[in-house]
Amino acid sequence: MASNKKAEFTPNDQHISNMAKAMSHPGRIAIMRIVKQYPKITTGEIVEILPLAQATVSHHLKELQTAGLITMTADGKRSLFEINRKNWDSYTTSFNQLLEQINNLQ
Repeated sequence: MASNKKAEFTPNDQHISNMAKAMSHPGRIAIMRIVKQYPKITTGEIVEILPLAQATVSHHLKELQTAGLITMTADGKRSLFEINRKNWDSYTTSFNQLLEQINNLQ
């Protein structure tokens, strides 16, 4: 009988893994920096800053949004993106705790 391999890991480890996967592309890291620097930024404004096609930026924004790292609000025909502070803070806290645990292993 097949087992659910994810069930073998703690919810916190799964949370860290999901967020790390969302951040695992340099384009997404760059987008997170931009969204942090310019809250309520549009896809078009991000495209003007980064050397990426609009379709690529849209894909990365969707991945970050699905992971809960950014939020999108509609403003007429425009979509505005910003960091989801609650989820970002949770992720950074969990990730920093993981790094501390690993650093303290003998």
